[in-house]
Amino acid sequence: MSARWGESWVDVALIKAGRTKIRYPAEVVADDGTRLTVRAPWAGDDVRDFGFVRFEPGDIFTEYYWHDRWYAVKEVRAGDGALKGWYTDITRPAEVSRDEVVVEDLDLDLWVSADGTQILRLDEDEFAASGLADSDPRAAEEAARALDALELLAREGRFTELLV
Repeated sequence: MSARWGESWVDVALIKAGRTKIRYPAEVVADDGTRLTVRAPWAGDDVRDFGFVRFEPGDIFTEYYWHDRWYAVKEVRAGDGALKGWYTDITRPAEVSRDEVVVEDLDLDLWVSADGTQILRLDEDEFAASGLADSDPRAAEEAARALDALELLAREGRFTELLV
């Protein structure tokens, strides 16, 4: 299911290792030409319990995609509106067309809890095993740099500055 910008919907496709990991429709909230903001319900059918957060039916994701940055930030709220936190995928810059947003997941992730006290670097083992450092050293360097910069912003209490 996809729609046009004028109808305020796009398909979001997350690509990992050359395959579509997930695809779902999202409502366009804003697009300033550099950053696209969309909103979508949790796209999974079931609860996904990471141990530090649960994504579940009813959760709402406000997602921020940049044309020129190596990450995508997802603000996660429970169905009642309570903020759970921010899940950041380290990705290549988003490819945005009239009806689609495509981002390539580079395995690294960052979780920042709603109160900012829990900041977790995730999937560094997957990133190391991906072979990206050998196949595309520039992308691996950009990914590592993005993760470091985002973690620093979170530790300084400035993470949400990305979203204003």
